[in-house]
Order: sequence, then structure tokens, then C-alpha cells
Amino acid sequence: MSAAGEGLSRPLPEQVRLNVVDLAAQVLGSMPAAAVPPPLRGIAKFDPRKRARLGGAPIAAQLENDKDFREAVAEHVAAGWPELVSSLAEGHLPPAADPVLVAAAAYLTRPPGWEEMIETARADLEQSAAAAEGSEREEVVSRLREQLAAQKSAAKEETDRLREQLKTARSENSDLRRKLHDARERAKAAVRRAEEMEHAAQEARAAAVAAGSAGETELRRLRERLADAEKQLEASRRAAREGRSIEDARIRVLLDALQDASAGLRRELALPTTISRPADSVAAVSGETPGVRGVPARALADDDPQLLDQLLALPQIHLIIDGYNVTKTGYGTLTLADQRNRLMTGLGGLVAQTRVEVTVVFDGAELNAPVQVVAPRGVRVLFSAPGEIADDLIRQLVRAEPPGRAMAVVSSDREVAESVRRMGARPVPSALLLRRLGRA
Repeated sequence: MSAAGEGLSRPLPEQVRLNVVDLAAQVLGSMPAAAVPPPLRGIAKFDPRKRARLGGAPIAAQLENDKDFREAVAEHVAAGWPELVSSLAEGHLPPAADPVLVAAAAYLTRPPGWEEMIETARADLEQSAAAAEGSEREEVVSRLREQLAAQKSAAKEETDRLREQLKTARSENSDLRRKLHDARERAKAAVRRAEEMEHAAQEARAAAVAAGSAGETELRRLRERLADAEKQLEASRRAAREGRSIEDARIRVLLDALQDASAGLRRELALPTTISRPADSVAAVSGETPGVRGVPARALADDDPQLLDQLLALPQIHLIIDGYNVTKTGYGTLTLADQRNRLMTGLGGLVAQTRVEVTVVFDGAELNAPVQVVAPRGVRVLFSAPGEIADDLIRQLVRAEPPGRAMAVVSSDREVAESVRRMGARPVPSALLLRRLGRA
């Protein structure tokens, strides 16, 4: 805010200018829209908290050039601080009044001698600022003195610490020199001992050379004795082999006689050619045919392609299959009926080739009635009863077999595989059976 046309030799102090603009911004918000000066109508729409900050320059210029607007703001000041305005109108300043408020009120109300009042307020503000600056400088000096004293104290402590470290280092240096002297003495003694040991080694080497000649003579004699012993051992082995051959012939004649006697006894007793299997005794819901799962074999991993072939070659092996586990692994996009039919077709060819006992177990717990399944010859199909899952029926089948019988359970269910393995059956992944059926 310039002093042009206002009788001031210098612009208003910054604090006074900010106070005047803030008062004018407050009045601007309460003025009727028609009374707001045109340059300030846009600013009058601002939020009260932003009006003085964003429109400070236009408001100050309007106060400087628009007497009516300044008098409207002066009326607001007179209503807010009547005693202060009255004192200024009478020409004297209140002794305890804030210089900023005095200067702002004098600038807006323009009492007689208002220019001197503003200059007086300016002088008071400058004096207060100088006093504050002096106080601040004294505080800075005091703070710097305190920092200097602290630095001196820290420097003294650091000096004492370094002296103590130097003393310790000197003591350690003395110890190291003493240790170095002792190490040198020990090294000299070690060199002497090494020389003595080398001399003793040379003497021992000479003695060993002398003894080596006698040792070689003794070694040749021992080798001759070893050759004689090997000849005797070979002769003994040959005699043992000839004796074993005679015993083998005797055992073979005995086994042939027993086999012929067994066949004759079977004919005399008219024993049936077929018997019921242990798996036939397990209670289950029978369909026309059920599904596919596992198998066992030695020295092969569960996913080895040769596992299933070796298992199928075992005599009297029982192949138990988790049907839906196999079908959903191989052709899960088909309907359940198509899955069962496709599995039965593949198992028919497998049984015809291998003549193994095959039992397929399907989960029938959620079925309202047994499912009709056309099972090929040699394939037993079972459905689990209501309230029972196929996994439990598989475990019953394994448990029903006599100890020692070869059993394989085809299932990729880890829990089923672990449980049947503990019961003596060999688990086989479903993928191996699917691969075997595809090959057939």
C-alpha cells in the first residue's frame, strides 16, 4: 500500500497493512452485493479464510483509492473499538493500546494528526522489533556460549580418552614385542628339533631299507603259500558244486512226485476248479460293474512306467481300482456313465491279457439306486453303500485279503495310497493304469 495521496512519507508498516486488509476483508463479506466495489466483487465471493490472503493486493488498492469503501471499513472499526476510535478522535493515544491496532484505526478513520499517529506506531513497532532482535541476539550468544562450553568439555573428554588409548596401545605394544621375542625363541628351538628329527628319519630310512630286503623275501614266501591255499579252495568249491548238483536232482524228483500226488488227490476228492475269493465276502452295493485304482512292486518308484507291468506279472495278484479316481483323471469331461463304460472296455482287454483278479470300486454313497454297469468277464464291480465312501470300501477289500497275498491299489489319492501301503498293498497312480490301458 503506497503513501501516494495519503499524506504518508512512507508506506504503512507491513503489520499494519496486513491488519487493515484483514479488517477490510471482514467488512467486504458482510456488505450488500450492490455496495461492494466492482473490483472486489469477485473477491467478496471467496471463503472468509482465503479472502484476505488471496485478495490482499486488490483490497489494499481499493482502500487507498476508494474513500467510500474506506469509510465503510472505518465504521466497522468504530463499532468494534469505540474507545480506541474516540481517543484517536480527541487527539491522544491510549497508553496500553497495541501500536498495530492504533495505526490501523488511524489509517481507516483519519482523525486529526493520523499521519503522526501512524509514524508513532511505526516507531513503537521498530523499537519493539529492535528490542526483540536484541533479545534474540542475546539468546543466540548465550546459546553459542553454552555450545562452546559443551564443545570444550567434549574436547577435554576426547583428549583424556585418546590419552588413555595411547597408554593402552603402548602397553599392548610392549606385550607384543615380548611375545614376538618369545615366538622367535620358540621358532629357533623348533628348527633345532626339526634338524634332529630329520637326522633320526635318515637313520630310520636306512634301517628300513635294510629291513625291506628281508621283508621282500618273506613276502615271496607268503605269496607262494597263498597260491597253494587258493588251489585248495578251488578244489573244495568244485567238490561242493558236484555235491549240490546231486542234491538238486533229488529235490526235483521229490517235488515232481508231490505234484503228481496232489493232482491225483484232487481228482479223487472231486474238488471244484474255482473257489470264491476273499473280496467276495465284503458287504457292498453291487452294480452290474464298478471302477479303477492301484498296484505294488519292489525297487520301483510309484510313477515308474514299468511298475504296473511288473505287478501284473506277480502270481495271484489282486488289482483293486478306485474307479472314479481313474476316470476323472483320464477322461473327466465325459458323463459318469460314459466314464464307467470306457473304463470297463479297457479293463476287459487287460484281464484277457493278464488273467489277474480285478475289483473296481465306485463311490455310490450319493446314488439313490445301484447303477447298471456291464462288466467284462473277470472284472468285479462294487459300489459303496449309503453313508460309506469308496475309499473305505477299498480299505475293506485290502483288509479282507490274507497276509502275504500280492495286492495293488490304483488311486492317486495320497491318503488312500498311504493307508493301503501300511496294510500291505502297493499303491499305483491312476496315470500308470491309464497309460497301460491306452497301450492295450
